[in-house]
Amino acid sequence: MQAIAKYVFIEDQFPGVTLGAIALPHGLIQIDAPPSPDDVRTWRASLMNTNSGPDRILINLDAHLDRTLGARAMECTLVAHEKTASVFRTRPMNLKTQGDETGADWESIIGLGNIRWSPPEISFTHNMELHWGETTVLLEHHPGPAAGALWVILPAEKIVFVGDAVLKNQPPFLDNAHIPAWLDALDLLAKDYRDYIIVSGRGGVVTQTVVKNQIEYLQKVQSELEALAKSRASSQEIEALVQPLLTACKAPAQKHKQYAQRLRYGLHNYYSRHYGANMVAHNE
Repeated sequence: MQAIAKYVFIEDQFPGVTLGAIALPHGLIQIDAPPSPDDVRTWRASLMNTNSGPDRILINLDAHLDRTLGARAMECTLVAHEKTASVFRTRPMNLKTQGDETGADWESIIGLGNIRWSPPEISFTHNMELHWGETTVLLEHHPGPAAGALWVILPAEKIVFVGDAVLKNQPPFLDNAHIPAWLDALDLLAKDYRDYIIVSGRGGVVTQTVVKNQIEYLQKVQSELEALAKSRASSQEIEALVQPLLTACKAPAQKHKQYAQRLRYGLHNYYSRHYGANMVAHNE
């Protein structure tokens, strides 16, 4: 666990997402949970040493399985955007962990078994403020990576947790994304948060250079998909985008297979949702 300010901690050593914790006099504000039960236990033990007050809440930055699978085991009040809460309402009560290969980290965890969800007890539509001491914690809706994506902002400390809005050395999850909204959020991050510590949901603390790279990467994805839509692309032409986009994100070699599958799954689903009327049948 790394301290990035006096009462603010992150942890990026577990498979899945970068975790956050804000230790305040009233209690502990936790940001996301590890998907592995073993890692949940380790993380909870680490949080006992933060010298916070007795209350506990957990904020889910969006509905992605990597950050919500372990939420129930954290045993505290859950907070999320209303559109994230609506995702939970449509999920089956028990998740069988043999599912689609989306290139997510949770899919490589052995022995998860069936997962019981713990839906958010508190949700909001635009923004929400937490006052658990002198520090004000803002929750703001910033869709793009997902419809219910949010940021956790500490204005006084100039820290912002942005979830999957920015990823470092790995491709984005595109299957539930909306790239124009995502680019709007990143433009705001680049202009209004230049002097903030930016915490990526996958990669820990990142610089404005990483934000700029994310903008350029998503612009490239959008341009490529729009060009394919104009020509009524086949599934093979969408598949041809995978390797160039994997190379462009500078992913480590040991992750290439997983990240290629993430792009493959995301590109096909994004294209189907946004340009599906232009798609031609798979060539036999």
